[in-house]
Parts: sequence; structure tokens; C-alpha cells
Amino acid sequence: MEKPHAFVYFVTIHNSSEHTITLLGRKWVLEHADGSHLVIEGDKIIGETPRLAPGERFSYNSYHVTGCEARATGSFHGVDETGRKIHVVLPPFELKIPA
Repeated sequence: MEKPHAFVYFVTIHNSSEHTITLLGRKWVLEHADGSHLVIEGDKIIGETPRLAPGERFSYNSYHVTGCEARATGSFHGVDETGRKIHVVLPPFELKIPA
């Protein structure tokens, strides 16, 4: 593996539904250029369980350290005020080492 690089990313989740939602956890899958995979999942989002009324947003930033480029895919899960389960998938994004 090459010299480690820290990739910082920013995420904003917007509740565009008609219900208040509570985000309970997340799952990230990183596919590294060297063929290895890393799955990160668990309860909460940066130690919080955000509760979002219709139209509200929750933003946070985090980072990943790796020695090679990677492709990240992620999702969040939770419930709405009626108890219905929700699942939010983020578009994949690339972790590119600057030239």
C-alpha cells in the first residue's frame, strides 16, 4: 500500500418527505483500487440519531484514511414518525489522490 492519504467528505441529508424521520445508523462500503473492500456500519451517525422534520437538513463531515484511491457507496437507515422503516442511499463518490 502506498503512503496513507486522508480523504475528508461532507454529507447533507435533506428530509423531503411529509413525515418527521429519525436516522438510526449508516453503512459505507469502500472499494479500494487495490481490490480490497472495507465495510463500515453501525448505529448512529457521528454519535447522533438526527431527528428531521419535513424540510430539515442534517450535515456532517468525516474522513477515511487509505493508501490508494477508492470508490465509496453509502446508505442511512431509520424510521419515520409512523414507525415505517426508511432507507436512504447516497450516490457513489470517488476518493482520488491528487496528482
